[in-house]
Amino acid sequence: MGSDVVETTRKHTYGTWRKQKGWSPLHVVDAEGCYFTDAEGKSYLDFSSQLMCSNLGHKNRAVIEAMVEQARSLPYISPSFTCDIRARATESLLEVFPKGTAKFFYSTSGTEANEAAIKISRLYSGRYKIISRYTSYHGSTAGSVAATGDFRRWYAEPTGKVGGVIFAPEANCYRCPLGLQYPGCGVACAEYVDYMIKKEENVGAMIVEPVVGTNGVLVPPKEYLPRLREITRENGVLLIADEVMSAWGRTGQWFAVDNWGVVPDIITTAKGVTAAYMPLGITATSAEIAAHFEDNYFAHGHTYEAHPMSLAPVPAAIGEYRRMNLIEGARRKGERLGRMLRELQERHASVGDVRGIGLFWAVELVKDRKTREPLNTAQQKFRGEALAVDAVAKKMMQDGVYVNAWVSHLVIAPPLIVEEEDLERGVEALDSALKTADEAA
Repeated sequence: MGSDVVETTRKHTYGTWRKQKGWSPLHVVDAEGCYFTDAEGKSYLDFSSQLMCSNLGHKNRAVIEAMVEQARSLPYISPSFTCDIRARATESLLEVFPKGTAKFFYSTSGTEANEAAIKISRLYSGRYKIISRYTSYHGSTAGSVAATGDFRRWYAEPTGKVGGVIFAPEANCYRCPLGLQYPGCGVACAEYVDYMIKKEENVGAMIVEPVVGTNGVLVPPKEYLPRLREITRENGVLLIADEVMSAWGRTGQWFAVDNWGVVPDIITTAKGVTAAYMPLGITATSAEIAAHFEDNYFAHGHTYEAHPMSLAPVPAAIGEYRRMNLIEGARRKGERLGRMLRELQERHASVGDVRGIGLFWAVELVKDRKTREPLNTAQQKFRGEALAVDAVAKKMMQDGVYVNAWVSHLVIAPPLIVEEEDLERGVEALDSALKTADEAA
């Protein structure tokens, strides 16, 4: 049966972000807590929360029961109507979103949430240009991929009518795109945005991941986001925070922007809001933006907007984050995880940088620590070449630990319910697997 499942999947469905030849996905039959199990009965520690989304781990009873109850009472109703769960989920969200959040648009994924944010910003401001950043990822649909700064955008170009995106330098203190060094740089990567806005004109919004996700868990200097907020406000430009990955306790706060006391005009999120038990994307706007659409046409919507089943897990998930004190726990456990990963850096020549916040970390692999030359490049990934980081991840899987690998770094982001012994097991597997990268460096 297992081989039939894999063969049917491989032959008749697409594996994402890869060449299809050679794809043989693991057949998973169960998952609970911080572990999942394959068809052969082997158990794996989920050290990246799948796609950095299973924040509550697997099979949380409270969330499952909320979904079952909703399925029995009202599994679907058109978004032109309302229902109890739409109101209850909204009230739960208002309790934890940054103050000033007034209105939500519900979709079914992070990329859709960003699509809505881009469209809303253009409808509200009357200006079409969007500033994004290089080394960013905002989704795979037309507008979101147009705002993506990494190589995943290359496949979609030209983006035509959904264009109008210009790119700023990212905040990357390990490999500064401006060739500067913090703190003497004066946070030039933020100051350059002011220059861009003034030179470009017609800029309606800037979209940023407060902590960059799959592209390396780039944590900005403490001055960066507050300065961006000042610059965008001074220039009448909306600030969109893409918190699809960085929210819901991942950085030790409900939202990553909370680490720096920044309140954006629009926040997008997904993933951890339901702990990935159901697909849900959220685009949250300020009261000022909400007021604009009282007398102006809100030109957006789709069949599954505010889907009752997608909203069902929200109150339960928020309740579980609170009951288990997972937000504070992510800070405490994250400090220990960071120390353990930095100890690995001392032992492995291939580890150029270890960076992170909360339970959100990256281990970057390099050929040479002095030059900081990455062990692999986006161009190699683009061409489908074998990558050292994939060899490290493969060795970890053999040892029963799953980790997300991307170009030349590993994303370490276990479920927020992770226990100390699981952290130790994951880091031990990484320690062993990094020998492969040391040989390739």
